[in-house]
Amino acid sequence: MVGRMHLIENGLSSMGISKLTSMQMEVIEAVEANNEVVVISPTGSGKTLAFLIPIVHSLKPNAGFVQALILAPTRELALQIEQVFRNLKSGFKVVCCYGGHPFWMETNSLKEPPAILIGTPGRIADHFRRGTVNPEFIGTVVLDEFDKSLELGFDEEMEQIWAALANRQKAILTSATDLLSLPSFISFANPPTKLSYLSDAQSEGKLLIKAIRSDHHDKFGALANLICQLGDASMLVFVNHRDAADRVSSLLLEQDIISDVFHGGMEQPERERSLIKFRNGSIRILVATDLASRGLDIPEIEYVVHYQLPETNEAFIHRNGRTARMKASGCAVIILSEDEPLPPYTDGVDSFIELCADVDTPAMPQWVTLYVGAGKKDKLSKVDIVGFLIQQGDIAKEDIGRIDILDKSAFVAVKRDIAQELIRKVRNLPIKKLKPTIAISW
Repeated sequence: MVGRMHLIENGLSSMGISKLTSMQMEVIEAVEANNEVVVISPTGSGKTLAFLIPIVHSLKPNAGFVQALILAPTRELALQIEQVFRNLKSGFKVVCCYGGHPFWMETNSLKEPPAILIGTPGRIADHFRRGTVNPEFIGTVVLDEFDKSLELGFDEEMEQIWAALANRQKAILTSATDLLSLPSFISFANPPTKLSYLSDAQSEGKLLIKAIRSDHHDKFGALANLICQLGDASMLVFVNHRDAADRVSSLLLEQDIISDVFHGGMEQPERERSLIKFRNGSIRILVATDLASRGLDIPEIEYVVHYQLPETNEAFIHRNGRTARMKASGCAVIILSEDEPLPPYTDGVDSFIELCADVDTPAMPQWVTLYVGAGKKDKLSKVDIVGFLIQQGDIAKEDIGRIDILDKSAFVAVKRDIAQELIRKVRNLPIKKLKPTIAISW
C-alpha cells in the first residue's frame, strides 16, 4: 500500500495533509487485506479518506464501467465525499447523484460511466431501476454512515441495491454508532473485519455538558442571553422541527443577532449557502434540525446548544459530536424551561451557567459572503477570483477569506467593512470574459 501512495500524494498535499492518521492507515490496510470491513468511527474522524484511498488504488484505467459505488444517507454527505475524491486528483471520473438534482443531467453524465459513483440510496436505486446505471460490474460498495441511512428509512432501497450487486467483491460499511447487528439484507460469507474508534474519540476530546434554566416556558430569552454572553463563539443550535428552526432564526434576527438555518425543508441550494456561510465565518450561529448532526463538512464548533432536547440518547450523542472532536475541547449546553427536568440520558451535567442580566449584542461577524454567478462549468478558478478582486477591486489578499466554487456559482468571504464598496467597483467588470452577477449573499 505504501508503495502506491504516490498516486495521490499531490492531492493530499493540496489538502494540506502531509501524513495520514494512525486510524486512516489502519483502515486502509484493513480494506486492502479484507473483502468485508466495518468501521465504527465518529463524524469528523477522517474516515472518508480512509476508504477512498484503497478504492483509488484498486481502480483500473479506462474500464468502461462503474467500478465502485458509495452510498451516503444525505446529499450533503454525498457531495462532501465527491469533493474529497476530486481533491485526491486521481484522474478517475466520478459522478454524484442525489434527490433534488436534475435526473436528466445525471443521465448525461452517466453515458460515459464513471469509475466511481456516489449517491443517496433513493436516487441510486432509481438509476438501477431505469437502467441508467449497470450494476453488473460494480466490484466495491461502500455504505457510508449506513446506520443513518437506516434511520432515514432507506431500508428498502438499500436492500434493492445490495441485491443488484451480484458481482460484488468488496464491501466497506461505516457507522457512527456501534450497532448490535447488521441489517438482515447484508450477508457476508464470513464475519467482517471490524474496527472501532469510538472510545478513542471520546478520550481525545474533552466535552463539557452544561445547562441553563430559563425563567419562562419559552426558552428564547435564555438562548438570546446566552449568545450575547458568549460573544463571537461559533454555535450550532439544535431544534426538533423545521418550523422551530425558522422561528428561532427569525427571532434572533429581530434581536440583531445574525444566524442562518439548516433543515430538510430547504431547497438544496439554500442548504449549501447556509453551510458555506457557516464555514467561512459569515455567520457564527446555525439553527438546525438533527439533519446537521452528522455527515456534514462544517468546522469545529465551540458550542452545541440543545434548544429543544432530542428524544433519544443516540441523537444527543450525535449532536454533541459536532464539537470536542479530533482532540479539541467543546461544550454542549442544554436549555431547560422553568419546570423541565434533565433528560435521563444526560447522566447529569458538569455545571449550570448563570446568565448575566445586562450583556451587549455580539458584534457583526468579520466576514460577509459575496455571490458570484459563475463557477466550475464556466472554468472559473479560485486564482481567477482572487486576482480579479485584488486588481479590479483594489483590495489586499488579506481582505479575502474562504472561497467555495460550485458548478454554476461561487461564494467568496470578504471583510465586511469593504464589501459594499468592493461590489460597487467590480459589479459590471468581466472575469475571464464573463460578466457574472456579483452581490452579497443574504
